[in-house]
Amino acid sequence: MTVQTPTPFPMPAPPEQVHFDRQELSAILTLYGRMVALGEWRDYGISALREAAIFSVFRRTAENPLYRIEKRPKLRSRQGMYAVVGMDGQVLRRGHDLAAVLRVLEKKMIRPID
Repeated sequence: MTVQTPTPFPMPAPPEQVHFDRQELSAILTLYGRMVALGEWRDYGISALREAAIFSVFRRTAENPLYRIEKRPKLRSRQGMYAVVGMDGQVLRRGHDLAAVLRVLEKKMIRPID
């Protein structure tokens, strides 16, 4: 007669979250700081979800975000994992390079002088 020790029930791994790394966050916060200095943006929020990391930009804290900067690694091989999404849900720019994607928001800083 052999005695078998019970095998422990395998616990599922917790769902991994997508995060912005230091370089990505630095590029986003540099743009954010310039827009705050211009008085365009006032608040932000960061969400680390299972499939995406989202940096939301607000004009006021109690409203919907003006823009969402999203990182979706599953789209890396297709359209690019970075996207800037407008208030209405329209994708303003998508690509593989974060700096190139953020340029769509930098163009909004250029205004004629009165």
